[in-house]
Amino acid sequence: MTEENDVKRPVQDLALEPVIRVETRQPAGAKTETDPEASPALKRVATTIERIQQQPMVAHLLRATERFNDRLGNQFGAAITYFSFLSMIPILMVSFAAAGFVLASHPTLLQDIFGKILQNVSDPTLAGTLKNTINTAVQQRTTVGLVGLAVALYSGINWMGNLREAIRAQSRDVWERTPQDQEKIWIKYLRDFISLIGLLVALIVTLSITSVAGSAQQMIISALYLDNIEWLKPAWRLIGLAISIFANYLLFFWIFWRLPRHRPRRRALIRGTFIAAIGFEVIKIVMTWTLPSLMTSPSGAAFGSVLGLMAFFYFFARLTLFCAAWIATAEYKDDPQMPGKTHR
Repeated sequence: MTEENDVKRPVQDLALEPVIRVETRQPAGAKTETDPEASPALKRVATTIERIQQQPMVAHLLRATERFNDRLGNQFGAAITYFSFLSMIPILMVSFAAAGFVLASHPTLLQDIFGKILQNVSDPTLAGTLKNTINTAVQQRTTVGLVGLAVALYSGINWMGNLREAIRAQSRDVWERTPQDQEKIWIKYLRDFISLIGLLVALIVTLSITSVAGSAQQMIISALYLDNIEWLKPAWRLIGLAISIFANYLLFFWIFWRLPRHRPRRRALIRGTFIAAIGFEVIKIVMTWTLPSLMTSPSGAAFGSVLGLMAFFYFFARLTLFCAAWIATAEYKDDPQMPGKTHR
């Protein structure tokens, strides 16, 4: 009887039974889509952000930042800083050896240095240590010079190899190496050696342009008796700044043109190199202002130069890699792609 009664129950009774509803709870403070106050404001903000991101310059900056982060730009920058700092040790060895050759051929200069040490260093133990170090550099100048030169060459080639791989990682269309990127070990070292020589030449040219232009500018100002005119001094500073940026441009142009596997597009190369030149000049100006303040404290006097040198190398590496990513992610409608490269 019970089953028959259940079957014959009217529809009206079934409608009176409770209905189980599944409700989704939103987090506390969340705004619903029907909220008349928050929804229009959020939509306007989202629309504004989307419009800003669609601007060509902002979109390019976002693409470069994404590639820089995805391809370990910060980690590569730290590695380049590490190898750059290690390369300073053999360079110092070669410098000591060169100083030893100079002092060995000028005994009077050596005695003058010893006299200056005795006058300016009050601690006799420290003065004796400095004298012994100088005597060792003079006596072992050949050995120190040859060992330092060999180690400097080896570390310099490896430093160039790390810089090249880091820039290629940012420049490739894909993160993984392609078969054409694989090289034999002797070809790799030969290529890195040639690139190292080219970088040294570019650096010498850059420094020469900066120093010669600065000296010529000062000579012209003095010859024309313009050094006492106050309102011309900002103009001379701007001229010197422009010359320094131009020298930086030559250095970075060589780096971005020579080190990547594929030659970058001309417009992207010109603009990216200009950004790198300005950024490098900003780094030099900031380091020039901050280093003297670091040297005032006792801890800064002991470690300030080391920290400043490491910071300089790190910012230089990050700037170089970010500009390489910027060049690689450039998109111009009227600038055709290089043959064999897909649209990025």
